[in-house]
Amino acid sequence: MRFVSVRFITADLKRLVQFYEQLTGILVTQYTEDFAELQTPTATLAIGSTRTLQLFGGEQVASAASNRSVILEFRVDDVDAAYQRLTSVLGTCLVQKPTTMPWGNRSLLLRDPDGNLVNFFTPVTPEARQKFEQ
Repeated sequence: MRFVSVRFITADLKRLVQFYEQLTGILVTQYTEDFAELQTPTATLAIGSTRTLQLFGGEQVASAASNRSVILEFRVDDVDAAYQRLTSVLGTCLVQKPTTMPWGNRSLLLRDPDGNLVNFFTPVTPEARQKFEQ
């Protein structure tokens, strides 16, 4: 089994697509007005509109903009450089400036327009770097 993607359900697909393109510098492929994907070498972030819930059994299946337990994580080469690049666009999205965590990652924490937590991180200790070399 391989874990391959995470999907957000949103009431404003266009806004999330624009946000993640600006945040990551990766073009999001929008297949329909209700479904898009940001593909990275290791996983895919899928973004579906609330209208797609009808395909899964109805609106009671999921609620847009109500995630309070998952952090979407992107490993970047230099989190401080990413922060500098994004400073002008983060505004109220910023939760925490780059901070070195006890487990060896330097992390930048923010929220997307729907309130989902996003962590950009760079392994900075030898132990953390070794973990990601495997």
